[in-house]
Amino acid sequence: MMIRRIFLFVLVNILVVTALSAVLSFFHVQPFLQGYGLDIPSLALFCLVWGMGGALISLALSRQMAKWMMNVKVINPQHASPEGLKLLEIVHRLARQANLAHMPQVGIFASDTPNAFATGPSQRRSLVAVSSGLLNRMSQEEIEGVVGHELSHIANGDMVTLTLIQGVANAFVMFLARILAYAVSGLGKRNRDRSSVGSYAMYRICTIAFELLFMVLASGVICWFSRKREFRADRGGAMLAGKEQMISALTALQRFQEVSTKNPLLEDDKKATAFQSMQISSQKRGKWLRWFMTHPPLEERIARLSNSL
Repeated sequence: MMIRRIFLFVLVNILVVTALSAVLSFFHVQPFLQGYGLDIPSLALFCLVWGMGGALISLALSRQMAKWMMNVKVINPQHASPEGLKLLEIVHRLARQANLAHMPQVGIFASDTPNAFATGPSQRRSLVAVSSGLLNRMSQEEIEGVVGHELSHIANGDMVTLTLIQGVANAFVMFLARILAYAVSGLGKRNRDRSSVGSYAMYRICTIAFELLFMVLASGVICWFSRKREFRADRGGAMLAGKEQMISALTALQRFQEVSTKNPLLEDDKKATAFQSMQISSQKRGKWLRWFMTHPPLEERIARLSNSL
């Protein structure tokens, strides 16, 4: 599994680099460092193409990547087990209630951790997948709450929204890091000195340092926005499956989360699960690390849902 993930990660990055390089060549984007000078328009376009382009390519590949990395088995109604058919019926029924024009693909992935995720670049090409642990450990009402939550993500276009935010953040990080690195390194003052290797080396070091700093700050903003979308998906799940079913599903996830922290084997399985940011629940973290959680704490989600609707 680990070798497959590494291979797919490398393959996707090669595809991204190849595609974006072709786009830059097509639009004749000139290098933003010209003779150690700074070409602001080219730099801005360069960062926008790479920042947005990388995010959009990842979104376009998200459904297939999820299938490969999570080893999702898409349910075929012709050869499905009774368990699979029941899940398929729940997803299609709630998808109709959500007024989705196209039914998402439905799949199951092997994991003892009760969890689920939705992904895909559009409603037409969306996927809802649940873990075998969720099917084995939850009641039908709780499963309906989880499915309603994931379908709300699709109906709200959360995957596309978060991708656009990620792309804008990537572009800003690249642009600001290079502008500040250019100023701090003093590269522009020596742009006529072709032997100023030290200044260019300092520019590269400062670029990496600023990118790391801004990436951390941008991640906090993106995670904050993601948590807001989770609250909204909880409300959507409650409207589709019922408030009690949604609260029951979150409570069941909370119980498992509490048990898993005391059981190293269950916790190891949880850490091994990919696509954590897309799933309905995530691990508990320390006080400061909560700023970088894609999901709010389950107790907070349950409390907010109990006081709404």
